[in-house]
Amino acid sequence: MFSGIVERMAEVVAVHEDRQNKDFTLRADFAQELKIDQSVAHNGVCLTVVRIEGDTYTVTAMKETLDCSNLGLLKVGDLVNLERSMRPDALLDGHIVQGHVDQTALCTAKEDADGSWYFTFEYEPKGDGFFTVDKGSVTVNGVSLTVCNSRERSFQVAIIPYTFENTNFCRIEPGTVVNLEFDIVGKYIARLMQNYKK
Repeated sequence: MFSGIVERMAEVVAVHEDRQNKDFTLRADFAQELKIDQSVAHNGVCLTVVRIEGDTYTVTAMKETLDCSNLGLLKVGDLVNLERSMRPDALLDGHIVQGHVDQTALCTAKEDADGSWYFTFEYEPKGDGFFTVDKGSVTVNGVSLTVCNSRERSFQVAIIPYTFENTNFCRIEPGTVVNLEFDIVGKYIARLMQNYKK
């Protein structure tokens, strides 16, 4: 379980293909604090640490994860948002995030807001509860954000300078593919309503 509050960015230093899996090795200043089998969110995707060497560690993503996220597009030099799992006694500064990315979206616009930025993302809904609501929560590349200008297949988020500088939003431009995790509460309500109609 995560909160969508990104702790660090890590640089991808190696990508290795193993049949339909991909191993990603990342350089992070807290690598020595990690443990084998620990869960860490990478651009919002919960992955297991399988190897630690110095200031780098390695995680593995299987085909299903690669197919429904932007991890398959990662290359050496890319920056990845990281968050370790939330402790039970921690403050929930973001919102409840599972680390189970629902799908990807495409950045279609980046607008200067005189010190901050508005990013627009478009997506094709692929399941029950895969939608946004104004002032609701959504996770983009693992970042817990508040939705504005929600539409059927698009939404905007407002990014303040701190978030821009300390997450990989600093590299998102129109055409960039990002990971989305929709609010778990909305997904449960959508499923309940679907069952109610039956």
